[in-house]
Amino acid sequence: MKLTPEQRAQFERDGYLFFPGHFSPEETKVLTDAVPDLYSKRAAFNVREKGSDAVRTNFAAHLISEPFARLARHPRMVEPVMDLFDEAVYMHQFKINGKMAFEGDVWQWHQDYGTWLNDDLMPTERAMNVAIFLDEVTEHNGPLMFIPGSHRKGVVDARHDLTTTSYPLWTVDNDLIRQLVDRAGGKQGGIVSPKGPAGSMILFHSCLVHASGSNLSPFNRVAVYLSLCAVSNHIRRHKRPEFIAHRDFTPIEMLPDDCLRQPYPVDVPWKDGLPESALRTSLDVIEPVEA
Repeated sequence: MKLTPEQRAQFERDGYLFFPGHFSPEETKVLTDAVPDLYSKRAAFNVREKGSDAVRTNFAAHLISEPFARLARHPRMVEPVMDLFDEAVYMHQFKINGKMAFEGDVWQWHQDYGTWLNDDLMPTERAMNVAIFLDEVTEHNGPLMFIPGSHRKGVVDARHDLTTTSYPLWTVDNDLIRQLVDRAGGKQGGIVSPKGPAGSMILFHSCLVHASGSNLSPFNRVAVYLSLCAVSNHIRRHKRPEFIAHRDFTPIEMLPDDCLRQPYPVDVPWKDGLPESALRTSLDVIEPVEA
């Protein structure tokens, strides 16, 4: 899937591209059917909400679950990122975020690259987030909020918030958010929230400032977030465990376009549980590897 010149220009301007209904209901159901088993596991890769049993984030499903292993190699997701970077990519992070009905907590304003830089020593912002809706996203169930064009600001100041939610995040302060929103149009488009059916996909720049509110509705909002990084831009430190920030910098090999409908063989090395190595951390800086 190659991007058009118009799409590339839009991405450069706004920092994101939205593809409503990018995956069919049949393809999306393959993924949604696999989520309950993943969420049921009592393991480090499931981070639960503060004071609740609801899963906030599930990590590394592509190493545990065959359907998500196939999604991680899907050309409709991988090709446009490779097209923008003009380089092979590897999977830096794989999350299934559960903004569950009545219990899904906020995600504060942040840039993803801020975390990848501060925690993982990723050299530059040549990494991309891909969000795929597993539920319909509406104005009621905590949709993503983007500040269009905020990626052009580059890396902004952030503080490490360890207390607001159950998951630590490098967050952007309110004064800077006001400035960025004003620059993007204030009440006239300074914040946007892509909404659409299950199977929709968003590509967004790693420096795009974004957030989401709590889900007070009776409707779940589960989404997959795949973070793809240019191979030459791989992380240089393993401060976070491997199930959060991956250490295999092998370029992704894509499967055929029907890989969510056909049982192509895929490797799921953690299907029987996390290896001890997946929990190790280190502050040592690692040497670059050949792309």
